Amino acid sequence: MTDLNYHLNTQKLADYSFELGPIRPPNEAYSLLIRATRNCPWNRCEFCPVYKGQRFELKPADDVIKDIEKAKAISDEINELTWRTGYGGRLKEVAAIIYNQPQYNASLRNVALWLYGGGDSTFLQDANTLIMRTPDLVKVIASLKQTFPKLTRITSYARSKTAAKKSLEELKELKDAGLSRLHIGLESGSDLVLSYMQKGVTAENHIIGGRKVKEAGISLSEYVMPGLGGRKMSSDHIAGTAKVLNEIDPDYIRLRSLHVRQNTPLWSKLETGDFELQTEDEVAEEIGDLIEKLEVTSQLKSDHILNILPEIEGKFPEAKSLCLATINRYLALSPQERLNFRLGRRAGYYDKLDDLYDAYKYQKVNEAIRRISSETLDSVDKVILQLKESFI
Repeated sequence: MTDLNYHLNTQKLADYSFELGPIRPPNEAYSLLIRATRNCPWNRCEFCPVYKGQRFELKPADDVIKDIEKAKAISDEINELTWRTGYGGRLKEVAAIIYNQPQYNASLRNVALWLYGGGDSTFLQDANTLIMRTPDLVKVIASLKQTFPKLTRITSYARSKTAAKKSLEELKELKDAGLSRLHIGLESGSDLVLSYMQKGVTAENHIIGGRKVKEAGISLSEYVMPGLGGRKMSSDHIAGTAKVLNEIDPDYIRLRSLHVRQNTPLWSKLETGDFELQTEDEVAEEIGDLIEKLEVTSQLKSDHILNILPEIEGKFPEAKSLCLATINRYLALSPQERLNFRLGRRAGYYDKLDDLYDAYKYQKVNEAIRRISSETLDSVDKVILQLKESFI
């Protein structure tokens, strides 16, 4: 076989790039990333570490389309390389080789990962693409569909307030153009919590925006942040969030447990004692309270490492009792077993609660607990916090 890296470097494909934003939802890991806007138009949320100090910009639609064309050129070249270098058209094999070469730029590696995953989904970045003028966003989506006819899903982040301000006709136009799903950061349905966290949206905005997206036929994924109310506002946080979710009945409810980073405004409130974090056990109880109050037909997802119990998921209302049973199983463990699970989950030993009963893994985590307790000044909880910090 001809050396793949030689061809990549000779043809300067490794230098051919397009603009990428910093984040995307975990379930869009295999999506082609196209940056349609830069940063966040609100950018004041107390808990958010992303985009701070960055100015929001609307990219011209023609510039976005040029990036789509660059992605197509990279895609075409990778496909051709699967034959020219003797791989016999084995696209996934070649894409994996390219993606696992850190010397190549992020654009090349993103296209390679996208092709490896099937090449059928695109995520439009950054934080609120829906804020674009509707004709411009339609133009971008139409370009994607024309350039990549095999696309089956085009998704983006959006804000509830922006969705609420769009007319139903505009949202239907976006749906008809090919917009499949919107990911919205609900975070909380409590006006008390939303105001404290400077979210810039109300519970009513959430409901109006979410209902309008659903009525337009666009799939809706709402993100909820357990722990966001802290100890003082927990009850209000859960009651308000359940009420809003029940009013919207989104297609997906995704849990993203709160983690406060030092580069966020919320950190200073944490240091002064104005905001008090809950323990992970208290957050688990809070999630249980939320689930008890849900009257939805949504898919609940716990698809992030910050969540202590990843198996709390399923189609509601059928999965409700199983989710509650899982939380009760966790809370019924002894304090030592819960500590073992929390560390094992963040250290990569456990993927689900049942893994706790793997004697080998349990012993390895217990050894780590003893070592941390005897050899360092840090508590096990502090080590868990450091591990969580590395995930975001």
